[in-house]
Amino acid sequence: MCSMKQVLIGVAFIGIIASLASALFFMMKGGQPGQPDDPKRASNMVRALAMRVGLSVVLFICILVAWKLGYIQPSGLPQN
Repeated sequence: MCSMKQVLIGVAFIGIIASLASALFFMMKGGQPGQPDDPKRASNMVRALAMRVGLSVVLFICILVAWKLGYIQPSGLPQN
C-alpha cells in the first residue's frame, strides 16, 4: 500500500513530466517555414519550462526537508 508521501512525490513527478511535455508541444507547434516566430508560442514554452524547473526545485527541497526531519529514511546498500 502506498503512503501519502509516495503519492505526493508521484504527483509531483507527473506534474514535472506534464510541464515538460507541454513545453515540447509548444516548441514543436510551429508556423510555416519562412514566417516569423509567434511570440505567444515562445512565451508559453518559457512558462512551461519555468514551471518544470520550479516544481523540480520544490520537490527537491521537500525531499531534503523530509529527510532532515526524519519523515523518510535512506534505504541504500549497506556499507561493509
